[in-house]
Amino acid sequence: MTYAFGLFVALTGFWFVLSGQTSPFFLGVAVIAIIATMWLSARLKVIDRDGSPYHRAPQLLLYLGWLIGEIVKANVAVIARVIGPSHAIDPAMVEVKSSATSNLGRALFANSITLTPGTVTVDVVGATLKVHALVRENAGAESFEAMDRKSARTADARRPAPSGTDRS
Repeated sequence: MTYAFGLFVALTGFWFVLSGQTSPFFLGVAVIAIIATMWLSARLKVIDRDGSPYHRAPQLLLYLGWLIGEIVKANVAVIARVIGPSHAIDPAMVEVKSSATSNLGRALFANSITLTPGTVTVDVVGATLKVHALVRENAGAESFEAMDRKSARTADARRPAPSGTDRS
């Protein structure tokens, strides 16, 4: 029930941000649209912890602030490599294990890697991500450990399991 209320609040806020209308007709349309969306979400059984992560908003905001800092640092590093005299680009493909236990945690980790300049998540199979990196020396699995740990803690709302732990 908590997740349904969170979804209702999010849909209502989203509707008002996008429409900005307060006339009775538009408010009636909003009520119909929100009820229809809630009904469809219930029928599809997507109102759950992963589908309604609103209770994690504070952690997500903190993670977003950290991620923006990482993006800025990676931008500077990529620009220095591309513009620098040696053009030291040595691409590599690596496989990285995610310690996140939820699909939301894995998606957050994969998207964070892709948002960071110089790296792209190419494929995700279970808890393993295939990552293309612009620089081989920074492409080791240890380079992604902090991001994995922080994204798992943010999305799963708990401490991540150690990397070597079998989660089968």
